[in-house]
Amino acid sequence: MADLTIIIPARNEMFLRKTVEDILAHIEGNTEVIAVVDGPTEYEMPPEDPRVKVIKHEVSTGQRASSNEAARLAQSKYLMKVDAHCAFDQGFDVKMIAEMHDDWTMIPTMLNLHAFDWVCPDGHRRYQGPSGRCTNSLPDNTVCGKETVRELVWKPRKGVTSQFYRFDNTMHFQYWNEFKTRPEAQGDICETLSIQGSCFMITKEKWFELDICSEEFHSWGQQGVEVACKTWLSGGRLVINKKTWYAHMFRTQGGDFSFPYHQPQSEVEQNRELSRKLFTDNQWPKAVHPFSWLLEKFWPVPGWDSIPGSNYIPPPYTSHNSLNLWRFNHRGHYYESLIHGVNKGVVYYTDNRLDPRIQEYCMRQLDRAFRGKIVSVSLQPMDFGQNIVLPLERGYLTMAKQILAGLEAIDTDIVFFCEHDIIYHPSHFDFIPEKKDVYYYNMNSWLLRDDGHCLYFDHKSLSGLCAYRELLIEHYKKRVARIEELIAQGKNPRHEMRFIGFEPGTHHRHERIDDFKAEGYRSEHPNVDIKHGCNLTQNRWSQDQFRDKQSCLNWKESEEIPFWGAGKEIINLWQT
Repeated sequence: MADLTIIIPARNEMFLRKTVEDILAHIEGNTEVIAVVDGPTEYEMPPEDPRVKVIKHEVSTGQRASSNEAARLAQSKYLMKVDAHCAFDQGFDVKMIAEMHDDWTMIPTMLNLHAFDWVCPDGHRRYQGPSGRCTNSLPDNTVCGKETVRELVWKPRKGVTSQFYRFDNTMHFQYWNEFKTRPEAQGDICETLSIQGSCFMITKEKWFELDICSEEFHSWGQQGVEVACKTWLSGGRLVINKKTWYAHMFRTQGGDFSFPYHQPQSEVEQNRELSRKLFTDNQWPKAVHPFSWLLEKFWPVPGWDSIPGSNYIPPPYTSHNSLNLWRFNHRGHYYESLIHGVNKGVVYYTDNRLDPRIQEYCMRQLDRAFRGKIVSVSLQPMDFGQNIVLPLERGYLTMAKQILAGLEAIDTDIVFFCEHDIIYHPSHFDFIPEKKDVYYYNMNSWLLRDDGHCLYFDHKSLSGLCAYRELLIEHYKKRVARIEELIAQGKNPRHEMRFIGFEPGTHHRHERIDDFKAEGYRSEHPNVDIKHGCNLTQNRWSQDQFRDKQSCLNWKESEEIPFWGAGKEIINLWQT
């Protein structure tokens, strides 16, 4: 039984054999190939190999039907549908599987494939396209005109890469190269709104659960839009894996070098209309998100002046008489509008004493996870968000002053506290506090030790705090004043903090700063709290280190963290 099945639907494809040979030469895992020769062909069949199965159709059934037939025969957990004119990176299969999650659809970076040239007897070369006589100009201003033969080149054009894609308001596929400059597009694994469709990986279970290659969409076409919408709207993620690539041959010049399937414009329009009906009109029954959620997630999106069913008011359509719902993040990009009348921001604080590799990784992850305004408060200058520097010594008073400075600088209604040694998942920031006088803590947080050991117990940490800005400002003004008073009295803040508490609202001792309460929430996926030996607060790894056993409810020890994987593999993310 294979781990991955590569599905190749092919109708009279001249490069089917070469594509299969390329796959066999570059796979490193337990991978098989199922090629469907969809109708009569004049070209060579795939090579005989125990890793290759070939299905032959006397009469073409269509690209989608052929893909589904191969998917049903596959015995593997993962499926990868590819076109029959592609080349691949060494070990692309294991590189994809290593990063894959069961609710994801994943694509590699796409390069252009230089498959062949037309060459005449005099050695003049013409880049791949329709057949014909040599068109090279001679010194006497005549054209060569000699017969040409196809000469295989089969190498990627590495200067031409595609990684991000979208669709416009007609559901027409578009490339989105400018998305590469956005902060959420940095890193090796990034989200993309849509895909091109010539190569994607998904689990076999999701392939059929989502009907990812629905035969309602005629023989072929609209593949990338369908895969994207069904993945995102069902609650999954669509990601690009920049650690590997495939090269795709484009054949857009017509003649004898055009698309193998008939593609009348009437069917193209019918497919787009079906996409609009199912997705933009919210009629797809398996959706757990409205279509507006998807556009809001990637907004602003070229080709869309507004978002159907959304309260977003995209610029420049806000008038002088209406509330401007948009603000800018630290990289100059628009970020989320006022959803339910509020907007969100992050106050990030650091003592700059963390291992730079850990800090850089966590900063990059935060930049990807949160698309809003970030105010960073540090003890040394740094290029992250709107940076405020407090030239103070590390300590409890300094941390409180840092947080207060960040709160006073940020202008959002809701604030998330973010620390330098936490790996934040994007779902952490989906939360919206219900009440303005309550401190909310994300309880879905795992601790990661430097040997890869992982620990969970119910706890409320400052790194998971979210609340309304005005409530937090009031609290931290009082906290700073309290600590300064204790220092003036000659008391040790480290000792007194045991009674005051670090997390607002989490205890009822009379030393507490205020009487506001705390509640917990749980993000869809956990955050990772890295314990590295330089934490300001005490690290505890056994229940006997807790005075109150109620403080370690739902205790779980493991060597891996849900969603993120094995602890040692997480550590490798910043060590390699």
